Amino acid sequence: MRKPTTICEIMGKADMWLFRSYWDFEFPQPYLPNTEFVGGLHCKPAKPLPKELEEFVQSSGKDGVVVFTLGSMIKNLSEEKSNMIASALAQIPQKVLWRYTGKKPERLGANTRLYKWIPQNDLLGHPKTRAFITHCGTNGIYEAIYHGVPMVGIPIFGDQHDNVVHMKAKGAAVEVDLQRMTSADLLRALKAVINNPFYKENAMKLSRIHHDQPVKPLDRAVFWVEFIMRHKGAKHLRPAFRDLTWYQHHSLDVIGFLLACVATVAFLVTKCCLFCCWKYGKTVKKKKRE
Repeated sequence: MRKPTTICEIMGKADMWLFRSYWDFEFPQPYLPNTEFVGGLHCKPAKPLPKELEEFVQSSGKDGVVVFTLGSMIKNLSEEKSNMIASALAQIPQKVLWRYTGKKPERLGANTRLYKWIPQNDLLGHPKTRAFITHCGTNGIYEAIYHGVPMVGIPIFGDQHDNVVHMKAKGAAVEVDLQRMTSADLLRALKAVINNPFYKENAMKLSRIHHDQPVKPLDRAVFWVEFIMRHKGAKHLRPAFRDLTWYQHHSLDVIGFLLACVATVAFLVTKCCLFCCWKYGKTVKKKKRE
């Protein structure tokens, strides 16, 4: 029976890697020739909102709106947590569009509406959007970068914690902990990203970097997929270490050889010392007898 192929073996045979990231998000780092960054390939200009949503957004006046979603993985929150969040949202002058499928919080403010689904990209691209409260998934992060919207990050699991660290370092987000935050913490974070121009300016800076590319991320991804198909792979771009065994990759064979050399030299030196000592001792005894 044939041995099943592992994930590591499949990944090791990849000729090209397309990463959903870019230098607007990543920190500077060296990368291999078979690596391309295509972050934001799903982003696109905002389309007009449905009539009901547009009316609600326009009713916010000069204060604008806040978009809030924790992604499709979080269906609902505890009653205590949802009321705590609703209490904080009720204290800001902006209107809030909250994607939430759980029980309606008792402390929900008049400025907040709950939706089972929202056109996230179109809302983030609306000129009245002032902030984005997000779980920091890759899709949401890049849509916010694309449209230049500052964020309040509430990471929950996976790469979300790393994503919010990147955005904080870039000066485009404030982080709060879902498990430990209070209404005051969330309110403070919201006021910071909405009222402090520092966050909006940095978000717009990242947006300009993202848009200033010679080739759009989606076009770049398409080109490299077709490149691999045309040339039946890209072995000339693969680094040689991909063909090494695990012990070669970690230089264990080299380390073993060097240790063997050191052990051999140590053994010979020890033997020579013992021989010299034996010879010297024999000579001393002979002189004493004479």
